[in-house]
Amino acid sequence: MLEPVIVCPPRDSRLAFGTACTRLRALQPDHPRVYAVAAMADQGKRRWWRLADGIREGRIEVMYRRHAAEMSNADIAAEVVATALIHAVIGRVMAMVVAEGRAWDPGLENLWIHTDNDGGIDWAGLSDTTIRVIDGDPLTGEDGVVALPCEPALYVWLAHRCLPALTLVQEAMTRCAGLRVRRFWSLVAESVVGAATYVPALARTSSSEGARRGHTMLAAFEDRGLPVRRTCFDR
Repeated sequence: MLEPVIVCPPRDSRLAFGTACTRLRALQPDHPRVYAVAAMADQGKRRWWRLADGIREGRIEVMYRRHAAEMSNADIAAEVVATALIHAVIGRVMAMVVAEGRAWDPGLENLWIHTDNDGGIDWAGLSDTTIRVIDGDPLTGEDGVVALPCEPALYVWLAHRCLPALTLVQEAMTRCAGLRVRRFWSLVAESVVGAATYVPALARTSSSEGARRGHTMLAAFEDRGLPVRRTCFDR
């Protein structure tokens, strides 16, 4: 007699990612896209563009010119555009790092940008939604999750993955808007500090742990020779 064949339903490799983004959307229910990102497998392509393609095609320059035409100060317009792009790369993932000690991949080839009707950035997306955790995390071993050996490894990996996207954005903003290199990296620091400061209050997690994780992220950038200002936390 043949044994019955038990067919297990396929596991959704994006379950960990989807659950995490549900929590991130809940941080600001009135503005759920502030910290969360989208899985591009679930999205149409209308008003979406891959960050790497957008930099090559001059989308950042177009975005800057549009903002500069609508604002009285071109320098402020440059900082507005740079801040939005920086938030897409590092600010959003830092919200997850600060709240949970986990991260998605903010690599240049993995990031997508969504623009609203006015041409501003209002969302970001990922091609690969794999979540990185620290070994021993409750998610270790789950589908769609990769465990790194220790906490320092998470920050080293995150800095390594962010750097190409941030560097190309910085070069584009300097080229088209004259944004100073040091000012750009101070905006990166402000994005990290912002997540480390506000997310613990929104998520009701430890503010001291949030500050520590923000410090550690900035230290990982500094170790790569980037002029971020860690003293932002002491202001």
